[in-house]
Amino acid sequence: MNFVEELKWRGMIHDMMPGTEEQLTKEMTAGYIGFDPTAESLHVGSFAQILLLKRFQLAGHKPITLVGGATGMIGDPSGKSQERNLLDEEILQRNLEGIKRQLSKFLDFESGKPNSAVLVNNYDWMKGYDFLSFIRDVGKHITVNYMMSKDSVKKRLGVESKEGMSFTEFSYQLVQGYDFLWLYQNMNCKLQMGGSDQWGNITSGTELIRRKLGGEAYALTIPLITKADGTKFGKTESGNVWLDARLTSPYKFYQFWLNTSDEDAERYIKIFTLLDKTTIDSLIAEHKKEPHLRKLQKTLAREVTVMVHSEDDYRKAVEASEMLFGNATTEMLNRMDEHTFLSVFEGVPTFEVKKSELAKGIPFSVLAAEITKVFPSKGELRRLVQGGGLSINKQKVDNADITINTDSLLNGKYILVQKGKKNYSIILAVD
Repeated sequence: MNFVEELKWRGMIHDMMPGTEEQLTKEMTAGYIGFDPTAESLHVGSFAQILLLKRFQLAGHKPITLVGGATGMIGDPSGKSQERNLLDEEILQRNLEGIKRQLSKFLDFESGKPNSAVLVNNYDWMKGYDFLSFIRDVGKHITVNYMMSKDSVKKRLGVESKEGMSFTEFSYQLVQGYDFLWLYQNMNCKLQMGGSDQWGNITSGTELIRRKLGGEAYALTIPLITKADGTKFGKTESGNVWLDARLTSPYKFYQFWLNTSDEDAERYIKIFTLLDKTTIDSLIAEHKKEPHLRKLQKTLAREVTVMVHSEDDYRKAVEASEMLFGNATTEMLNRMDEHTFLSVFEGVPTFEVKKSELAKGIPFSVLAAEITKVFPSKGELRRLVQGGGLSINKQKVDNADITINTDSLLNGKYILVQKGKKNYSIILAVD
């Protein structure tokens, strides 16, 4: 399969300008996607576009990743109901650096091959462009009628919109169109790709290239990813699922994919993995025979977690899952880093004890029922122990008065108390 045929099989083409497939079949083509630097990390909502560029490069074409240092100062109205806050240069620079690091994990920037990826920042060519020159060189080629016809503009100016649209946002499609023009002139870039909400901005660029240079450029968009139940993809109760491990731990990232529905998993494994058609078709068939084994979800979670984080992070995430849902051991718990530990047991009731008190050694019955109140009484604690229902740091306890000291602490801070199968508490040692 060529690049376009593969995207069609994966359900990843929404709109495509006539002649695009012919151009890509004819020669190695440079194509770009722009990423919005509104945060120092991209999230899973951007991951389909990152993989679009990766597939583009694997097909022999040259990917250009544009980080919108200039456009990030304006704000894209596409898909938005109101104008967003503008970013200052210091925050913008920090965000740009974070995104550069992430993109380098997926694309080959260093090999020196003809189709090595390139990363550009549109602030580099926009910072010296004064307003009068811009409206003379660019603005005169695109009519207001043409700009007003875009869906992103119509929605913001419609009767249902109370906010309207500032001139700053209205000008966004001209700035993005100029990006395409600049890349076309300076890097022989003939294709812009993006999400379907970007079609209007992308075609403004192809139109500008046609009117100003008489050149021919192309456009391709992929569908916006949704969940089968209609809720927004990439969001959880705690917010975005980020690609940066500091913002979303590998454990939570793994759980996000593992918890997808059967219907979503069947679509997502095509969109978010590099597995080939034969492998995926086989997985889907196996899953339909034995859906309770959740083979699709497990494969999806493994592939994406390894790709975004690492094999080691994936292994730790699986072990962390067993802390709550399987047969875990004290040894596994001791191997778990603090960040993962806190992710796994987020929201678990936490009780404090002074580390200086633990240093002397304390009977667990005193620690749990008198100092921290994990248990309302020693009697309740003893009954649980007698019934075999108490574990400390995943080890069964048959003596309520077992001595607890600083050697009992996980990561030098925590004691994990388990009552029965799923009821957890944490004792936190503080200075």
